[in-house]
This record gives sequence, C-alpha cells and structure tokens, in this order.
Amino acid sequence: MGGAYGLYTHIRANRIRSVILLAGFVVLLHALQFSVLLVVNAFSGGDLEDIFRAAAGQFWSTWPLAMLIALGWFTIAYFGYSAMIRSATGARGVTREQAPDLYNMLENLCISRGITMPRLEIIETPALNAYAAGLKEGDYTIAVTRGLIEDLEPAEVEAV
Repeated sequence: MGGAYGLYTHIRANRIRSVILLAGFVVLLHALQFSVLLVVNAFSGGDLEDIFRAAAGQFWSTWPLAMLIALGWFTIAYFGYSAMIRSATGARGVTREQAPDLYNMLENLCISRGITMPRLEIIETPALNAYAAGLKEGDYTIAVTRGLIEDLEPAEVEAV
C-alpha cells in the first residue's frame, strides 16, 4: 500500500515532471542543432559517413552555444513567464471591489486548503476556460474567462 496522496504529492509530482520537461527541451535543442549541422554538411557533398563525421565534430565544438541559448531562454521564461502568459491570454488583474463574488470564492478556497491567496485575473472572452500559473509560493495567479463566470453556476465555477 502507498502513502497518503494529497495536494503536496501532486505539487511534488508536478515539479518532477517540470524538471523532466526542461531537460527534454535541452535534449531537443541539441537534436535540432545536430540536424542542422547534418543538413549544412550534406550541401558540401561527400558520402554519408563523411557528412555524419563532420557534423559530429562540429556538434562537439558548438554544443556550449546551444546550452547558452537554453540557459538564456530559461532565464527569460523564469523572470517573464507571468507577463508572457498575461500577454498571450489578455488577462487583467481584478480586485475584490471589481469581482467580489469571484474574489470571495477564491479566498474561501485558499483558506480551506491552507494556501496563500493568488493573484486573480479575468480574461475577457466568452470561452469557458481557466488556468493557474506560478513558480514559487506567493507568486501564483488564477485566471478565469468572463464566459466561465457568466455561464456557470457559482458552485461550478468553484469546482473549476
């Protein structure tokens, strides 16, 4: 039999999956780099073995560049993820005065779960959708669409 499986187990599993995903990004970037080197060397002619050998030699001398690119992207994503998501979705922050029912619902859920209150945002679209984002405690965001708020009952919104 396994141990308890609750919120913190999900958080840990998400963190492990995130690390695997980030490592996969680096592997994919290196595979792309090697593929480009193969194509470039194929245009210079020669047999397959020569093309592969040349690409492999160039790969070992240029892989630090791909690592720097990955590190640069991770840095930009870490510090700018919130702005990127907000820009892509058109979400805007709301206060208790602007959306009292939704704000109180989220606050009650956070109190009942013992977690800090995230930033609340609304996306002005009729679609039924929501997302949660955040990398560290105290820097979380919950966003819901206007369509979700208007089309669902309060209990259904709370379930989302």
